[in-house]
Amino acid sequence: MKKILFFYPENPLLKQQGNNARAFCLLEYFKAQNYQVDFVSLEQPDKENFTNTHLDTLKRKHLITNGWLLKRSKRSGIKYLLFSIKQKISNLFNNKVSDFDRIRFGQGEELALITKGKTYDIIIISYAYYHGFLKYLNTTPSKTIVDTHDFLTSQFQSHKQFNLGNYFSHEIQLLNDFDTVWAISSEEHYLYSQFLGDKVKLAPHVLEDNSSKINQVKSIDLIYVASDNSHNVKAAQWFFNNVYPLLNKDITITVIGKISQVIPDFKNVNKQSYVEDLSSLYQASRVSICPMLTGTGLKIKVVEALSYALPVVCNERGLDGLLNKTNNGCMVTNSETEFAAFIDQLLTDKKMYDKQSELAAEFFKQSFSKQSVYSKLNASLK
Repeated sequence: MKKILFFYPENPLLKQQGNNARAFCLLEYFKAQNYQVDFVSLEQPDKENFTNTHLDTLKRKHLITNGWLLKRSKRSGIKYLLFSIKQKISNLFNNKVSDFDRIRFGQGEELALITKGKTYDIIIISYAYYHGFLKYLNTTPSKTIVDTHDFLTSQFQSHKQFNLGNYFSHEIQLLNDFDTVWAISSEEHYLYSQFLGDKVKLAPHVLEDNSSKINQVKSIDLIYVASDNSHNVKAAQWFFNNVYPLLNKDITITVIGKISQVIPDFKNVNKQSYVEDLSSLYQASRVSICPMLTGTGLKIKVVEALSYALPVVCNERGLDGLLNKTNNGCMVTNSETEFAAFIDQLLTDKKMYDKQSELAAEFFKQSFSKQSVYSKLNASLK
């Protein structure tokens, strides 16, 4: 039985957020392969209240064997002063990008204590932000993997001190220190492999094929699932300021996730900040929307909708990470008038709806089904 140490910085049980859904599905994959997983995350008392109770839930689901939450030590005293000085000197003389380091005071030492005396076949670290944990590992794995999730350099291009060459070269250097680099999207696989070669492996998101679970009676016309990151906030404002006024007000819209907190109240819009299981809502929905103007990486909420054979209306950015950009169940436009027209067509033209639903189901089976993705993950873990 392979033994894995898996670091992911957030709560994978909060699956309405795409990156958490990704981590949860990886835990399900490890379980299916009968791997033993020790899980490490960050204590977040002020964000989502990720606690040991959640770790216990993951254990009860048999997704992990052991779990730890790394704490941030009190930022005072001589030890913290020396830690800060060492960090600044290292960033200065090694031309490091401080934005790419999210390890906080005391967390590295705590990881060293956790791994002391333990043996792991594979260590997986989510995000290059936490590359620094490699030096704190008190064990020697046969393989280290970074699950990139996203192209980090692109996330900082609006910063005043942004320098493309410095950021990109540093990101590649961080990734190169791992034995294997998992890229969630085809675009990022292509980009990273130009510099890192065969160590880059395509590791798409994986979900159950839910196309057979669709209800015949639909109570929700449009479903919109998103977190409240800056890209989603910008997209939601665009949709409700420019597209929503063009839609028939008899259309029922359900908004799920933290994005609901930044959307004004509308009579025909049902907002829910948190839903433990989205399955029943997807089954009751006719069309999924993914307004997305900026950002990189695979849009996991698009994949989730396709798994239920739901047609998706999205902007061009909504296609990021999909192997096929056409004939995939997505109707794509950056025009607010055309976006509204696509929604209207799908809700009124059964022939068009059925065609897009069939395309969604077929594309999902080819690209994101368990059979397709598990074979890729298995190959990368050898």
